[in-house]
This record gives sequence, C-alpha cells and structure tokens, in this order.
Amino acid sequence: MLIKSEEAMKEEVVEKMLKTVSLKPHFVLIHGISGGSWCWYKIRCLMENSGYRVSCLDLKGAGIDRSDPDTILKFEDYNKPLMDFMSALPDHEQVILVGHSAGGLSVTAATHKFAHKISLAVYVAATMLKAGFVDEQAMKEGVPDLSEFGDVYAMEFGLGADQPPTSVAIKKEFQRKILYHMSPQEDSTLAVMLLRPGPIQALQSARFTEGDDQDIEKVPRVYIRTMYDRVVKPDQQEAMIKRWPPSNVYVLESDHSPFFSAPFLLFGLLVKATTATSSCIGSM
Repeated sequence: MLIKSEEAMKEEVVEKMLKTVSLKPHFVLIHGISGGSWCWYKIRCLMENSGYRVSCLDLKGAGIDRSDPDTILKFEDYNKPLMDFMSALPDHEQVILVGHSAGGLSVTAATHKFAHKISLAVYVAATMLKAGFVDEQAMKEGVPDLSEFGDVYAMEFGLGADQPPTSVAIKKEFQRKILYHMSPQEDSTLAVMLLRPGPIQALQSARFTEGDDQDIEKVPRVYIRTMYDRVVKPDQQEAMIKRWPPSNVYVLESDHSPFFSAPFLLFGLLVKATTATSSCIGSM
C-alpha cells in the first residue's frame, strides 16, 4: 500500500486551506465624498474577524491620499485608485464592490469596465445611476439637496472666484446633524477630525457610456436603503431604485452613515446579500 510522505500530506493540507480561503468573498469598500477608507473601520473589523477578505480604498484626494482636491477636476482622475485596483486583479478573481453615498458612482464606473471581475455590486445609501449625471433628472435623484439646513457648505474655488467650486465640505457645525445624527458621539467626533473637502467638480462630471460593456447587467446589484437619511433622502433612493432596478433591496433604520450607526446590521445585510447572490448563481 502506498503511504504518502509527511511532506506530501502537509502540501495537501496547505492546498485545501488555500482553497477554503479563496472561497471567502473579497469585499472592496468605497467611501463617499469627503470620506476615506477610515469610514469602514467597524465593518472591516467585523468582516476580518469572520474570515472575509477586505480592501478599503482611498480615492484620489481622500483619506491619506495627499492630492489636492482642488486639482482633481475629472471623475476618471478621482476614481483612478479603484480602477487601478480592479485592473491589477487577476482575471479569474472576483470581488464584491460596496459603495457608500457618492462611492456608488465609483462602483458603477468599475462595473462598466470590469464586470467580469465583480460578483456583486452593493450600494449603501449611494448614488446609483447607470449612466451617471447625464441629465437634470439624474442630478435631482443623485445630488444631495441640503438647502433645508441653511448655508452648510464650505467651498473652494481652485479655478478662480468666477468659476464653479472645485471642492466642497459640509461645515463642521452641521456635520453631526446632517451626516451622523444617529451615530455614536465618538464616531462623529472622529469623522469631524478626518473629513476632507471633496472634489465636487470631478464628481459632477461622472458620466458613463451605456453599452461600453454589455455585461454590466449581468452583475447582480443590491441597494441598501437608509430610512432616516438626511443626505441621500429616502425619496431620492427610491427614485434611483425605480430608474435602474437592482436585484434586491434591503432597508436599514439608520442615518446616512450606517457603518457608524448600525454596523452590525449593515454587516449582516452585506453577508446576506452575498449569500443570496451566491445561491442564485449556484442554482442557475
């Protein structure tokens, strides 16, 4: 009888372990305007403790990326870190993209170009527009209207005072009231310290040519609604869902920042969405 050597048995065990690890989904988390990868620290901890692979990216001019947001004028430039990340992935590897708020634009852009590398696209209180800001209706649905709160924006005019603003940030005194009103005080305090002006001109230039990649509709999409959102309001979320219906819609009773205000529930929905999508694909 042939007896395997101890070395061969070790190699088999390692191979099985690698296969098991590879079965765990790889989440790629994308922040919204003014945010950064730091927004996801609670979700990342929950995911990694549960054995999932997680990548949190800083888009250009955000987080620890030191680019000046007033010099970032095109969406392609702002979104380059995500596109570079997707390009570097092996062709056989798929990830789950999760975008928060304006991060939804980044997810959609990646889906247009790298559909074969994306097993699921998740929009968390996010801008979900198939073609981007192509018309007034898209702007109405996807751009936050904070006029009810007064003069909330601090703007920078990198191209001159007679030109549109190049970057914006919600003034510190309004941030908790608008962004984090259901979140723990310590998280909103952290956010006030870390939020940076976002390249608004670049974001508003986001447009995607439908038909660039016919596979985009093959990528399952999930929308997670935030019922007490004061930024991307519930009626805006509903309008985007109706315009481009996703595979599933889940609901969180949270503010605009469920990664702070409802991290365990958000984590649970992300895992649920992943499991549901895998089951559907497996039954096809």
